[in-house]
Amino acid sequence: MKTSADPVRDYLSAVGREASALPADRRRELLADLAEHIEVTRAERPHVTIGEVLAELGDPRTIAATALAEAGGGVGGGADGRADGRADGTPAGSGADAPARRGKVHPLVPLLMLTLPFLFATALPDVPAAGFFSTLFRVIGAVLLCTSVHWSTGRKTVGVLLTAVLPTVAISIWTWSGAAPAGDTAATLANLATLALLAATTAWLWRVRRA
Repeated sequence: MKTSADPVRDYLSAVGREASALPADRRRELLADLAEHIEVTRAERPHVTIGEVLAELGDPRTIAATALAEAGGGVGGGADGRADGRADGTPAGSGADAPARRGKVHPLVPLLMLTLPFLFATALPDVPAAGFFSTLFRVIGAVLLCTSVHWSTGRKTVGVLLTAVLPTVAISIWTWSGAAPAGDTAATLANLATLALLAATTAWLWRVRRA
C-alpha cells in the first residue's frame, strides 16, 4: 500500500475497491465497522501508530474476501488462496475480522430502549416492577448504544450521559434528597422535562447516525 498523508482513507478506499462486489449497503456497513474499529483502537491505545493499527486489521483484499464469503459471494479468501482465513493463517472471524461482524443491531433498538421504558414507568407509578424493568431496559439500551457502530465515540458518550446518566442522577436527587416540591404538579412537570430530554436526545442520535 502506497504511503499517503491519510493512510486511513487510503486503506478504507482499498477495502471498498476490493469489496466492490458487495451490495452497496453491506459495503458501507463494512467500511463503517472498520472506521469505528480504527477510531476506538487509536483512542484506547494512543501509543500505537496508525500503521500498526492497519497492520492488525490485515490486508484489504483479505477483509473484502471474508466479507464477500460471509455474504455468499463465493470468493475464495486471502491472497494465498485460503478459503477460511487471512494470508497469515489467522482464521476468518477472529481478531481484526471482529469489526465486520459488529453493528447487527438496528440503530432504532437502543434508542427505543432508552426512551420507552421511562415512559411506561411514568405511566405506571403504582406498579413496583415498572421502575425495575425501566432501569434494566435502559441499561441494556445504553450498552447497545455504546457497542453500536452507527455512532462515533463522542456521540455515544453524549447520548449515554443525556439519556441514562443525567436522568438517573436527577431522579435519585429528586427522590432521596427531600428537596423536591410537594404535590403531583411538580412531579408531572419533572417527568415531562425528562421525557422531552430523552426524546430530543434520541431524535438527535437518530439524525446523526451512520448509514
